[in-house]
Amino acid sequence: MSGQNSMPCSPENQSTLVAGKKRIRSTSVCVWLSPDEQAKIPERMADVGIRNLSAYMRKMALNGYMLHVDLAPVKEIVSLQRRCANNLNQIAVRVNTCGGVYPEEIKALQKDYEDLWRPLSELLEKLSEVVAL
Repeated sequence: MSGQNSMPCSPENQSTLVAGKKRIRSTSVCVWLSPDEQAKIPERMADVGIRNLSAYMRKMALNGYMLHVDLAPVKEIVSLQRRCANNLNQIAVRVNTCGGVYPEEIKALQKDYEDLWRPLSELLEKLSEVVAL
């Protein structure tokens, strides 16, 4: 970008201290917007889950697009995985202390793993659709 097009909005931002540290990015860019354009930016920021205007503008300027990933399914999978690991640990403790495992415990563990892999499979399918775009 030429020096004419990248004039900083305020020269004092060149060496601003943030939380006692020198700013990593020392150059600012001033952008002129219509009121409609300015109103759309917070909406788009909310769509992708970004609250910091500088981060949003920098990401859009450098990459041209952003994806907002809803991690709720991942959190559910992590929860299921923890339960499965806990159940497996309990069975291992019982085998080591009593020497036996009940068939109901094995079936419960198999069901937990099935419950874990079903949402994981669905999530991977959705991610592959996003990547294909």
